[in-house]
Amino acid sequence: MTEQVLRVGTRGSALALAQSGAIADSIVENSGVGIQPGRGKTEGQGNAGPLATIGGTGIFVTAVRSALLDGRVDVIVHSFKDLPTAAAPGLVLAAVPPREDPSDALCARDGHILATLPTGAVVGTGSPRRAAQLLRHRPDLNVQAVRGNVDSRLRMVSDGRLDAVVLATAGLVRLGRTAAITEYFGPDTMLPAPAQGALAVECRAADFDTVWYSDLVRAVDSPQTRAAATAERSMLATLEAGCIAPVGAAASVTDGVLTMTGAVIAVDGSAIVAGDLTGQDSAAADLGRELALDLLSRGAAELLGAAR
Repeated sequence: MTEQVLRVGTRGSALALAQSGAIADSIVENSGVGIQPGRGKTEGQGNAGPLATIGGTGIFVTAVRSALLDGRVDVIVHSFKDLPTAAAPGLVLAAVPPREDPSDALCARDGHILATLPTGAVVGTGSPRRAAQLLRHRPDLNVQAVRGNVDSRLRMVSDGRLDAVVLATAGLVRLGRTAAITEYFGPDTMLPAPAQGALAVECRAADFDTVWYSDLVRAVDSPQTRAAATAERSMLATLEAGCIAPVGAAASVTDGVLTMTGAVIAVDGSAIVAGDLTGQDSAAADLGRELALDLLSRGAAELLGAAR
């Protein structure tokens, strides 16, 4: 009897491969199914420019989505925060696995934390959201836009080009690089990106209900993570801010109740419009939309306009 093989597509970076491999293992665990990994170079790979100038994080998903729609792979795995908020024609969000730590982390030389970095310290990040929040707490810092994979950014610190970098905790965990972390940022210091730490598993909508692997994929879905990420991304979509805007959000679900905080920050850290709300997780998208409208009513549009 021929072994069934699940073809899993993702980007070719070390982090993407680690993420997809972990989810693929979860999907086929104890099933007797094999895994065939697939990878592809996306437009953003090899381009060292800031995301804000090369098209935003959505550029990382087009190639792997094409492979899925063409039938070259069965499922694809993304960092959920990389996905555009608009639905993708022909695809279904088949699973949102349990979320890794959504926080951001400082990786600094000599064990420094944010409060002890020297005046004028050079801190690298590719995210306007992270830059804005760094400057909100430490306007004296020299925040520099950087690109590159996790290890290349960490080397910028170890070889002295930077005093510190800020990276997603989830990526550091998945790559086994937590020893580089000198401070984990709580939401009071740095709100994460909408859906940060969550993964998204996409399949073809046309045949998902009938393919042999549909139940295996559904089994790794976390309703709590899906609801939290849905609320955060709904807020982002209503703000019409885009994935690289200085917008942060953090939602969690306990016993069916969703609690959410969101904020829009001036790019130079000089102003912030923030708010929070609580409601039923079944209304996650509506709650995210409601919070966004509240932020807009209190001046978030002006901050977003300046960021553009």
